[in-house]
Amino acid sequence: MNITRTPAAKLVSCLIAASGALMFSASASAAMGSKADYDTTKAQAKQSYDTAKEQCKSLKDNAEDVCKAQAKLDHTRTLAAAEAKYKGTDKAAHEARVDIAKAKRDLAEEHCDDKNGNDKDVCKKEAKAAYVTAKADADLKLKDRKAWDDAAEEVADANHAVAKEKCDALSGNAKDACVAQAKTHAGK
Repeated sequence: MNITRTPAAKLVSCLIAASGALMFSASASAAMGSKADYDTTKAQAKQSYDTAKEQCKSLKDNAEDVCKAQAKLDHTRTLAAAEAKYKGTDKAAHEARVDIAKAKRDLAEEHCDDKNGNDKDVCKKEAKAAYVTAKADADLKLKDRKAWDDAAEEVADANHAVAKEKCDALSGNAKDACVAQAKTHAGK
């Protein structure tokens, strides 16, 4: 799908993307998941978003809507990444991926409004398909992570059982030390 944008919309998009990247890289280099970093990134993201929306007002018709949707996407990317980092959970990372996919879909649908007839219908279906694909990918990554965690736990349990069995050949303090070491090694 070939999408053309006005020079002003491209400029706004570049400015927002650059500020979002700077905010994300600044927060990424700081202490992982700190509340202060999260709050700072949130405030900066809101300020950038508000500035971008103001700049979009100089555009007309659908160009303004596209500009606002791009600003929303950039804001969502920054905010979702900051929140996922702050929470530090697989679920938060999943939610961030889904939120970004929704914002991308909304932007793509705004681009579709410049089209007519079947071209517009196809464009909307492509936007929806891209969203469904991105959401399915996010769901798969969440399930993959859980599968890896479950597999790692099974391996650790099996290795712990082997180590304990080896300890059974010992007696007294040596056996106790061996069992303690096996537990420590297995993270039990």
